[in-house]
Amino acid sequence: MSQRGISLGRILGIPIQLDYSWFLIFALVTWTLAAGYFPAQFTNWPTAEYWIVGAVTAILFFVSVLLHELAHSVVATRNNIRVRSISLFVFGGVSQIETEPSSARVEFTMAVVGPLTSFALAGLFAGLGAVSASIPPLMALAKYLAYINAALGLFNLVPGFPLDGGRVFRSIVWGITHNLHRSTTIAGNVGRFFGFLFILFGVYQVIGGNFINGLWIGFIGWFLESAAGSEVRQQRLHDLLAGRRVSQAMRSTYTAIRPDVTLQELVDRHILGNGQRSFVVEDGDTVVGLLTLHGVRQVPREEWPIATAARAMIPAAQLKRTQPDAELWAAIEEMNRDGVNQLPVMTDGQIVGMLSRDDIMSYLRNLRELGL
Repeated sequence: MSQRGISLGRILGIPIQLDYSWFLIFALVTWTLAAGYFPAQFTNWPTAEYWIVGAVTAILFFVSVLLHELAHSVVATRNNIRVRSISLFVFGGVSQIETEPSSARVEFTMAVVGPLTSFALAGLFAGLGAVSASIPPLMALAKYLAYINAALGLFNLVPGFPLDGGRVFRSIVWGITHNLHRSTTIAGNVGRFFGFLFILFGVYQVIGGNFINGLWIGFIGWFLESAAGSEVRQQRLHDLLAGRRVSQAMRSTYTAIRPDVTLQELVDRHILGNGQRSFVVEDGDTVVGLLTLHGVRQVPREEWPIATAARAMIPAAQLKRTQPDAELWAAIEEMNRDGVNQLPVMTDGQIVGMLSRDDIMSYLRNLRELGL
């Protein structure tokens, strides 16, 4: 069990996550099929049969989404791009890819393989439906999955970033301009445009009396606009920080503690007393670890009076770190990749400062206020 959902294990070495929001869409899809679509298309089934076929169809739909995302991930890994995980959530699925593609060609291949997989699945289910006419539940399931996979493939070809079609569009612009950052901004703004179109069409559907479909179209538009807007903002942030170094944003001061200090003393004197959130653990002049609030929370509260910093810290051997002359954007990406909120800044094994997300936000505010 993770903080954001349920781990389903690994496929081809890629962690598969089931976000809690998936249960909402699973229930909604099952209800829509069992109470609406299948009774309208296939009459005189027992009620239980509608619900069983609806639930199985909903599960196979999300298996189809997973295969769509796996196609992206396989191409990514073959091009030496690490895939952190695949998550299934309320709007379908997403592959958490660690870095940008190395070229426009790789981007195009990674993007287009998803819709092609959906179209292949649509053809497979259409064939299954054609040969299963004598088994109505199987034919109904196959017919719907053929339709929904074709629709998924077509929808993902909409040239709205970060949909697959938007990434195809970005790869084309990238190939023409040879500028990834410029092509990301262009594709992101096109994605926002399509997001607004979906929202307007959804509102039009609601006004026309098609409330459920209109609401879903509007939600999809909102999701697309938000995702595209996030990509545009991230690109602006990247441009603002281009060429900036860790040394410009880090704090040269930090709080060092002994390995044998108790967590209770640490909480009382430093965390509650001074609002500090991270500590360098030093044994003499040697850095032996880093202690964060997350590490403190991992120890049961009743054990704080006797538990030491050495027990809760991240050992130095496992410590993520950066250097003063490293690019600030690269440090941010490392924080995001490893899920940490701060990095020790070290030179020749010695700590010279700390870089936290708060430090980066403060540095960004200063840049904007100074107009730099």
